[in-house]
Amino acid sequence: MADVQGPLAELADRYGIATEFWDWQGRHVRVAAQTVVAVLRAFGVEAATPEAVAAALAARRDEPWRRMLPPCVVTREGAAASVPVHVEHGAPVEVWVELERGGVRDDLRQLENWNEPLRIDDRLIGEASFEVPHDLPLGYHTLHARSGDDEASATLVVTPQWIGVTDRLRNGRGWGLAVQLYSVHSRQSWGLGDLADLADLCIWSAAEHGADFLLVNPLHATAPTVPMEPSPYLPATRRFANPIYLRVEQIPEYAYLPVRPPRPHIGVQRIDRDRVWAAKRSALQVVHATPRSGGREIAYRDFERREGRALSDYATWCALTQTHGSDWRSWPAALRDPRSPEVAAFASEHADLVDFYSWLQWQLDEQLAAVQCAAGRGGMAIGVIHDLAVGVSPTGYDAWSQQDVFAADMTVGAPPDAYNQSGQDWVQPPWRPDRLAELAYAPFRDVVSTVLRHAGGMRVDHVIGLFRLWWIPSGQAPTAGTYVRYDHEALVGILALEAHRAGALVVGEDLGTVEPSARTYLRERGILGTSVLWFEHDWDGDGAPLRPDQWRKYCLASVTTHDLPPTAGYLAGDHIRLRHSLGLLTRSLSDELAADAAERDAWLAELRREGLLGDGETSVD
Repeated sequence: MADVQGPLAELADRYGIATEFWDWQGRHVRVAAQTVVAVLRAFGVEAATPEAVAAALAARRDEPWRRMLPPCVVTREGAAASVPVHVEHGAPVEVWVELERGGVRDDLRQLENWNEPLRIDDRLIGEASFEVPHDLPLGYHTLHARSGDDEASATLVVTPQWIGVTDRLRNGRGWGLAVQLYSVHSRQSWGLGDLADLADLCIWSAAEHGADFLLVNPLHATAPTVPMEPSPYLPATRRFANPIYLRVEQIPEYAYLPVRPPRPHIGVQRIDRDRVWAAKRSALQVVHATPRSGGREIAYRDFERREGRALSDYATWCALTQTHGSDWRSWPAALRDPRSPEVAAFASEHADLVDFYSWLQWQLDEQLAAVQCAAGRGGMAIGVIHDLAVGVSPTGYDAWSQQDVFAADMTVGAPPDAYNQSGQDWVQPPWRPDRLAELAYAPFRDVVSTVLRHAGGMRVDHVIGLFRLWWIPSGQAPTAGTYVRYDHEALVGILALEAHRAGALVVGEDLGTVEPSARTYLRERGILGTSVLWFEHDWDGDGAPLRPDQWRKYCLASVTTHDLPPTAGYLAGDHIRLRHSLGLLTRSLSDELAADAAERDAWLAELRREGLLGDGETSVD
């Protein structure tokens, strides 16, 4: 098909779909029309013919005029915002704000608006503009409008201008460890690191070594079936946590068991998630069946009330996976609809199993709170920084429960770049930006607030996904994708608001192909960037390690990331030998080892120059 031009290009632009972009080599790339048509279809828009494009474009132009208020308005503290209101032409309208914590503001000033009225069906609709006061408090408020018998409401979100680095840091600086929790096991854990291990590591690194934080891999839940998904970056949900990280013995009811489940003997040379989960699930079911005290029962039921329908839906999904498998797309048709009578009947028939999975999330909430409390007691300035994965599995709970929010027949990935010239497909469905706005960003708000509930900070993987994501039509190569824009003012603003409420900082993983304006915007909002030693070289000069005073400020600087070899492996050159064993090297092993040793020696020399390493030392203690 030909390049995208004319009405199709305008239609794509109105949905935030890129029809051209500049690649990692600075080349101008035009997106194929078939890609644009496929992405529009994921928005529920047919655009395969000129007639369909014309009809869709007219509908998109009229869409804002068919509603009295926009679905959601996001603004910043201290800044006034203009809100369009659509009513019968010439009809009076009143607009007011109902504040989140009580009270009403009805002092919205009407602004001049010279837009011509528009005929929608048999009605002539006019547009009025009202100014939202600049001094509204932070929070989620409700905007109301009334004209005659017509009324409408919309969510009004007031977000912080800047969240910045927490003032708990000494001189604006802090250091910490980054860990993959599953590998941080102890003699007490069951072959896989758990939340008690995480608490101990927080206390040790803070009290003994003065660490300010501990960055941990995403703890999002996977399907509670075997084989268990090994990647924490392909979870079933980002809203709930993985019970495999529970320390069974720290659940209060465990102490009252007449016969305690024995700790399994699981080898620790290789992580065996399936054996660990089978053993833990069996023990946890015994603990779950143990009667709770009156106070503990009240606390559990209060947790269920706070979490609401999402928790019961999630617990039901977990129970369904045990009967019908972990991929909901292969279930009987009636069970693929979370609101079907058949799903409700299943939940009723398996009430104890559903309650078990709900109870597990309560235990996780308590143990996660204990970890952050332990970090504070140990002297950490920040505590635990949790990691937010960029997306979820298409087979999991989020995809099942939010089918109307995710784009059908699309996956997220990355276009070709210097490190992967074929592009990447992460096999994750993207959220539709229009549906997020319609829901006042509730799915995003719920995820962020849950992750931050017991945290000193949050790292957002692929933070540029809050600006745009690379959508790939299902069955196509990553090169056949295109960018889709998101309302970053809304998403970053809500992220900042939730972090402000949690008293937490936010780190954005802004590596790879990133527009400089995005980094500037994030810094202006107080979102930290990411700098990794592997990439910090003087690329405009001799390629030597970049001097510390030339690294970006307002960043989380690290030796490595979860995508790269661990620090000990880097220092030993193990990553070179591993790539050689997998047949991934393009040069001989000796040449690669020599080049790696030269780079490593250059960094060690830089540490010596900074006085951080003695002359006789060849590695970092």
